[in-house]
Amino acid sequence: MGLRSLKNTALLLVIFLVSCANAQKDKFEAADESTAMKTEPIIITAADQTELYLPKLTGKRVGVVANQTSVIFKVQNFQSINPNKGEYKERTIENRFTHLIDSLISLNIKVEKVFSPEHGFRGTADAGELVKDGIDAKTGLSIISLHGKNKKPTLEQMQNIDIMVFDIQDVGVRFYTYLSTLHYVMEACAEANIPLLVLDRPNPNGQYVDGPVMEKRNFNFLGLHPVPLVYGMSIGEYAKMINGEKWLANEIQCDLTVINLKNYTHDSEYNLAIRPSPNLPNDQAIKLYPSLGLFEGTDVNAGRGTDFQFQRYGAPFLDSTYFDFNYTPVENFGAKFPKHKDETCFGEDLSKTQIGREMTLKWIIEAYQYSSDKAKVFNSKNFTAHAGTDKLQKQIEEGLSEKEIKNSWSADIEAFKKIREKYLIYN
Repeated sequence: MGLRSLKNTALLLVIFLVSCANAQKDKFEAADESTAMKTEPIIITAADQTELYLPKLTGKRVGVVANQTSVIFKVQNFQSINPNKGEYKERTIENRFTHLIDSLISLNIKVEKVFSPEHGFRGTADAGELVKDGIDAKTGLSIISLHGKNKKPTLEQMQNIDIMVFDIQDVGVRFYTYLSTLHYVMEACAEANIPLLVLDRPNPNGQYVDGPVMEKRNFNFLGLHPVPLVYGMSIGEYAKMINGEKWLANEIQCDLTVINLKNYTHDSEYNLAIRPSPNLPNDQAIKLYPSLGLFEGTDVNAGRGTDFQFQRYGAPFLDSTYFDFNYTPVENFGAKFPKHKDETCFGEDLSKTQIGREMTLKWIIEAYQYSSDKAKVFNSKNFTAHAGTDKLQKQIEEGLSEKEIKNSWSADIEAFKKIREKYLIYN
């Protein structure tokens, strides 16, 4: 090939490369513009919208049901393009917040007393650990435990309260006991003729409904209502359902007001800035909790006593030739007495597993199938308390597939969805 031909070829190559680069640039710019226009607005919790609820509290004696998640975030640099079309830009959230109690006091709201759920006001107690009443060192307020000598506020404890505020971050799973605390607070408010104000928060597992429905004969503190294991509702919506379906004692109803979220739908992804309890340290654990939480009713460890709570499972009696992962639980934050403490547990690491919008039974089925001693897997009474039905254990023991088991509860889920539809606030 001659020199001229080489130059022409080189020129064509340069033109081709520049053309490709420009096309790629245009592609990225178009993608950036498209992404910017599709960016969802920031979800604003009810607690952040002080202008909606402070007038309801001013001049009244206030009781607050709260824990470490009851905070007001400081959202800054939030500039709208066209609020009517829901288009926003320059979205920055500084991960700073003030506790609701501190904020109310600073705004001259008279907080009389604070009620705390399982894990305590500071969210540091173990699962199931009884928590004593106390005094908050910072504010001097009385902290009344609703996971100690009583789970329902007594009439005496409700004295000197004109209105009750409930602000707790839920995770959308039936056996997470904050729902039962909500139930008993609503019941106590109804009996004492005290209005209840629920500050709504997003449900990080609010995109789907799944799992067996709790049977009435199995009602317990891990489930007081006939709902699926994953119910797909915010805690405000759930409070409306408790009231509307007359699930409180003697079918009484609470004087209920829900302060709604802004910019939230049931398709929204929501990342929690504060762990809602000691053993749900991150988004992965929260997403896996509907599935791995069933292990709480078995003799299989679900990551308690490690830094990967509800992101792994294992036990000494699981087959080490089938499971190639192992770990050793030790005493740590949120787990003073983890199952199989200081023992090697064989199982599976799920910390990087992709999770769809469903709960799955595959891990508990595998743990049962590949156990050297199947009698050790289930603690029947406790497993039924978590599952809400004794059928699930029997189905797993009989070797039914996940698909067959899920098909058996599909009619119950559809019936629940019709009830749920009546109380949804968000699309």
